[in-house]
Amino acid sequence: MEKVYLDYNATTPLEPEVLDAIHHALAEAWGNPSSSYEEGQKAKTIIAQARSHLAKMIGANPSDIVFTSGGTEGNNMILQTGLRYYENWRKSLTEAGDGDNMNHLPHFITSNMEHDSIKHVLEHFQETGQAEVTFIPASTKTGRVSVESVVEAIKPNTCMITIMSANNETGVIQPLDKISANVRLMKRGPRESKILMHTDAAQTLGKIPVDVFDLDVDYLTIVGHKFYGPRIGAVYVRDLGSGTLPLYPIFFGGGQERNFRSGTENTGMIAGLGKAAEIVCHNCRSHEIAMRNVRAYLEEKLKVTFGDSVVFNGKLEGSERIPNTCNVSFLGEGLEGYKILAKCQVLQASIGAACHAQNRPSPILLAIGVPVHIARNALRLSVGRYTTMSDIDRVVADLKQAVEHLQSP
Repeated sequence: MEKVYLDYNATTPLEPEVLDAIHHALAEAWGNPSSSYEEGQKAKTIIAQARSHLAKMIGANPSDIVFTSGGTEGNNMILQTGLRYYENWRKSLTEAGDGDNMNHLPHFITSNMEHDSIKHVLEHFQETGQAEVTFIPASTKTGRVSVESVVEAIKPNTCMITIMSANNETGVIQPLDKISANVRLMKRGPRESKILMHTDAAQTLGKIPVDVFDLDVDYLTIVGHKFYGPRIGAVYVRDLGSGTLPLYPIFFGGGQERNFRSGTENTGMIAGLGKAAEIVCHNCRSHEIAMRNVRAYLEEKLKVTFGDSVVFNGKLEGSERIPNTCNVSFLGEGLEGYKILAKCQVLQASIGAACHAQNRPSPILLAIGVPVHIARNALRLSVGRYTTMSDIDRVVADLKQAVEHLQSP
């Protein structure tokens, strides 16, 4: 029986053009990009082109892009940069005779619904005494972090604010532009750390337009496999080419990527990432409209089929969602999300983030106030660029038989 995949927030397949770009680079540009001979220069050119495509996708300059192995590395690199930035800033004050009474620990602000590659790093900083961290709870009414709660959490030693662009389970878009605007308006004294703004844009890239200047962020994490690219990534750093803001390496070696990320460049995957970004540049709006229409049809069919027995967890007053995400719970005993999926013959989906246990309520849903009995019955259904209405008909029919099977005596 042909399956229908609705887990595009977890990962996406490669676009055919992306696969072609990877194959071409592996076959024709296999040389070391640091070499001066022809094969190496071919690879260097492909990498430069990919860097330009990524920059265009987010409204940045090519010199502000550094390639990484993926989102986890990118997030770790940026958070470590926050640590080092504060340490060096405090050291400079101390050397000037003005830092004796400064808090020796940097302070980070984040939300209580971040990806584990943010959450666990910051928890590690706390546990090892490297930093103070404030986890801002999302509003139970909107599913968003409020601008006011972020501003109120700021201290003299606050060095970085990191808030995801959109949540991977609910799809709720966070008010980054408003947070940034309010932070920029704050007058920081000479003994108060500059505040660096970061967002993990894994769930917004390829789904809605993303512009680093509209968001007014200093750092942004790019994750290729979320927008039909390969499993590598990149980071954006505002004005990195001019040295205005720091990026401290966590790998040391041959000095590739202008000494920010050592290791021979993965030309084939970088070529694929660049092509995926180019496709986003050309088609983001049409893909957004297509996904939004299919998601609307999915939610309508679920409501017609199940009536008051379904609850949509991400449709919250005053909040916008990325266009492809539907988080839905089926009310009733024995209808836990993982049990429903086990009975589905067509649907391929998840109950939440792939890195969380499959038989427990989603911590994200609990964090935004969803009751335990509803959270444990949740499914995350995320449509893709090419999901059809016919696919949705088959999925809803499949869910209907699964629920009926679980409710039968």
